Amino acid sequence: MCALYPDLMNIYADRGNLLVLERRCRWRGFGFRLTSSGLGEELDPESADLYYMGGGQDRDQELCARDLAEVKRSALHQVADRGAVVFAVCGGYQLLGNSYQLAERTLPGTGLVDLQTVREDGPRLIGNAAIEVRLESDPANRPRTIAGFENHGGRTVLGPGAEPLGRILRGHGNNGRDGFEGVRGGPRGNVIGTYLHGPLLPKNAWLADWLIAHALRLSEPLKELPDELEQAAHAEARHAAGV
Repeated sequence: MCALYPDLMNIYADRGNLLVLERRCRWRGFGFRLTSSGLGEELDPESADLYYMGGGQDRDQELCARDLAEVKRSALHQVADRGAVVFAVCGGYQLLGNSYQLAERTLPGTGLVDLQTVREDGPRLIGNAAIEVRLESDPANRPRTIAGFENHGGRTVLGPGAEPLGRILRGHGNNGRDGFEGVRGGPRGNVIGTYLHGPLLPKNAWLADWLIAHALRLSEPLKELPDELEQAAHAEARHAAGV
């Protein structure tokens, strides 16, 4: 696994997502190696099965946006093209798209998915939230719930070439208008972005397992773990969101 800008893009303890992925891999006997790529560092597009970027403050996000555009853009496209998973939260999610408006400046995005984020008049979109998603890990294609916390001033609009990650059950989502949250794109549906954090995966261990299975391209289901505490955390997050 490779973490992009872990020292800068770590607001709301988003680094906790890395710990959950590591523990759930190790508990199943999978080898796990965490690397990182920071400002000015070339990104090896073959070095990991999963690439992760969290959220950050505006100043840090601007630094990362320019570095992504100038140093890492080509490598990230190679990552997505070969089917590795790219998972981004909040500010990282905004940088997956074509552009991100920050005050009077428009920052470049990576262009991995067809979306743009703008600033509009109005309050920040804040609060506990939950979305309904359908992921192919369930043969019956039953909906699952992702619960988390959102806090963003940007409004993200998906282009015609992008699909939302899920449908809003509670909260604001991408822009507070269209009823959708996040994005799932890339050549194999392997680029995932969401505004939900706090951090996200401790509240949604089933999603961590889906990311692991998708990154490793496993044909068999993952071994189940004794997840009583994880299930309780998920239930509490859903309760906080009113779902």
